[in-house]
Amino acid sequence: MSKFSENLISLRKDFNVSQAKIAEQLGVAQQCVSLWEKDLSEPTLTNLIGLADYFGVSLDFLTGRKEF
Repeated sequence: MSKFSENLISLRKDFNVSQAKIAEQLGVAQQCVSLWEKDLSEPTLTNLIGLADYFGVSLDFLTGRKEF
């Protein structure tokens, strides 16, 4: 599992938000979020930025390039 997938799962649980809610905020299908968490697909840059903004973290943190 990639650091991105681990971070996404962790942030989603910390914020107590569903995959469906994240998908709704980003305008993607819930299945996309599920595939990202399973490390079977990668989000677009636009969606990465949307996730970082939603959770209030940097892209470096979200993608695992920096610990926080």
